[in-house]
Amino acid sequence: MARKQGSHAETTAPKVRDAALRLFARHGYAAVSMRQIAQEVGVQAGALYRYTPDKQHLLFDLMRSHMEALFEARQAYAQPSDPLARLDAFTTFHIRFHLQRVDAVFVSYMELRNLSPENFAEVARLRSRYEGELEAILRDGVAAGVFEIADCKITTLAIIAMLTGLTTWYREGGRLPLDEITALYVRMVRGAVGVV
Repeated sequence: MARKQGSHAETTAPKVRDAALRLFARHGYAAVSMRQIAQEVGVQAGALYRYTPDKQHLLFDLMRSHMEALFEARQAYAQPSDPLARLDAFTTFHIRFHLQRVDAVFVSYMELRNLSPENFAEVARLRSRYEGELEAILRDGVAAGVFEIADCKITTLAIIAMLTGLTTWYREGGRLPLDEITALYVRMVRGAVGVV
């Protein structure tokens, strides 16, 4: 397959990443070849190596980029001082951010096993940093006497799993609008920390 007319690194590199993300989410990392990614982009397989050293690097880059976008969006989000308001804001942020990136979320959670040990360690560090934000909110709430939690770390992981799970079943135009679903999740998260 010949190179597409007018294809350039600044336009082709994002296309490579987008195609890889779609294919990894649809078929799984192990089932997707570099040749399939190239075909999706419309370039020869050998041309992909101008944009990524290999498939492992591409997977790692997708996961790292997802986490970097998460942190960037988080910085722009309002951070109330009250622990309960912070928890509600975190819940709402997590839902809104992740529902806009369903393929990235799927790949980031389901393909961890396919990362090399050093890449896994880096993604785990970034995930731990994000989880640490929620854990700090929970610890502050316990210290203030607002939350009743037996184990802040386990509760953190359970809340994030519950919120992220929304990406597997939510579809726009379903029985309930997203605002109502978000409000239900805020109440469920409050219940998980002992707030009625």
